[in-house]
Amino acid sequence: MEEVVYQQPNSLRWFFFVIGIVATLAYRIIIVLNFYDPSWVKISWYIGTVGFILYFAYLYSLQSRRSDLAKEYDLLNVVKGMKGIKEKQKKALRYIVKSNMTSKAKWNSAVIFILSLLALIIGIILDLFIV
Repeated sequence: MEEVVYQQPNSLRWFFFVIGIVATLAYRIIIVLNFYDPSWVKISWYIGTVGFILYFAYLYSLQSRRSDLAKEYDLLNVVKGMKGIKEKQKKALRYIVKSNMTSKAKWNSAVIFILSLLALIIGIILDLFIV
């Protein structure tokens, strides 16, 4: 029997969490590094951009998987038909399932991923051929 929900290893979740934090810090520190040495600015920018590419690709896949599971297994109707739970619990479950199905967060992640990838490509081209 194939497992419906694949639980990613905790270490993988921590890996992407750390990548997101490092990428965010790398972008934020650029303003300070600019006062010291432009080469550190480039290094920090590349670290941040690659980090965002990895993090937002992961986040998009995670958000898509949640949405797809909710739709594939018709979880809204499953929750609606549940017996033996309080109405407030049922409303809370419906809210969680519906928000996972209709959230635009995965598209936000996709746009950030694509724009970061384009920025990386443009940055590499400029660094190799223009500057």
